[in-house]
Amino acid sequence: MVKFLFVLALLALAAAMLYVRLAPTDAALWHVDPRAIAKPSTPNNWLIRPVGGDARPPDYSLSAPELAEVIDAVALAQPRTERIAGSVPSGHMTYLVRSRIMGYPDFVSIRVYATEMGSSFAAFSRSRFGQSDLGVNQARMESWLEQIDAAVREREAGNG
Repeated sequence: MVKFLFVLALLALAAAMLYVRLAPTDAALWHVDPRAIAKPSTPNNWLIRPVGGDARPPDYSLSAPELAEVIDAVALAQPRTERIAGSVPSGHMTYLVRSRIMGYPDFVSIRVYATEMGSSFAAFSRSRFGQSDLGVNQARMESWLEQIDAAVREREAGNG
């Protein structure tokens, strides 16, 4: 009986892992404007926006279309990341990012906009499953922000 229950538990675990990995994604559900959403109370997300987020975005001297190109390049250079909605010309993109081992899906929505100085962006990184992400979404956004800053500096240096 114990062996049967153990095998049953393993099968249930395998089914849950497969569901997390293979569950279909409705891109329209995850493609949100980070400036307009209500900040969730769960700890499995990180929100960058001018007001009401976890962090404030920087201003860049690039135009909004140029910044959108930089952000898209940084995002798509990340392992296991694909754009599932939006486009660079619209300045509104959503990416699916999967964890390395388990393939857990996280979603990152970006909205680039013009500012008096040039441009900025809002970003919302969140987990699809679970209550806690152990800080993964915050770490991701901080890493992306560093890479975006570096890419912007490089682009500005190349433009004179």
